[in-house]
Amino acid sequence: MADPKNTSPGNAETVGKPVADETILKVAKEVVVKFIEVGRLSPANFNETFQDVYRSVRDAVRS
Repeated sequence: MADPKNTSPGNAETVGKPVADETILKVAKEVVVKFIEVGRLSPANFNETFQDVYRSVRDAVRS
């Protein structure tokens, strides 16, 4: 029986499962926050950049 704690991306049980919208939002938020922290993005253009990052993450996990 598979270890339920082993949920790494390479785990055969997680491959092919749909990714929840909430998870996509969390990942997109973390990416945008990191861009702000390292100075690659200012909070002034957060909305446009967040939408682009969200679409990119969503397309990547649902392709």
